[in-house]
Amino acid sequence: MTGPLLTEIDHVAIAVRDIDAAIEWYAVTFGAQLAHRELVERDGVEEALVRVAESYVQLLTPTREDSPVAKFLEARGEGLHHVAYRVADCAEALDAVKRAGNRVVDETPRPGSRGTTIAFVHPKSSFGTLVELVQEGPAPRRN
Repeated sequence: MTGPLLTEIDHVAIAVRDIDAAIEWYAVTFGAQLAHRELVERDGVEEALVRVAESYVQLLTPTREDSPVAKFLEARGEGLHHVAYRVADCAEALDAVKRAGNRVVDETPRPGSRGTTIAFVHPKSSFGTLVELVQEGPAPRRN
């Protein structure tokens, strides 16, 4: 790999208790429009993406009590949950993160919302911020 792994900011995720109120607040306050909304059963969350130029603000609310976002809200309250960066190849970027000696949440990339491929870097390796790597589209098959 030559050049930087991160191509741009994909989204900034904010954990909220009332997703409809948060969507409305962004619309009324900033004129921001809802670009995508999805229930992500595997992670126990509902997400709403509010477009900001070529990136998003991702609003997250838990759909079950055992989800990581529910635990986050219980421990820390509403607020910044993670920062997500776009990468050309999630597996390659995740391997580079691990080779550099960093701790990861996901050992291998997995499907994300809106057809993306994602992996998380543990906040203990990234100065207290949970980092998500986001590849547009599904991961290519590797031999």
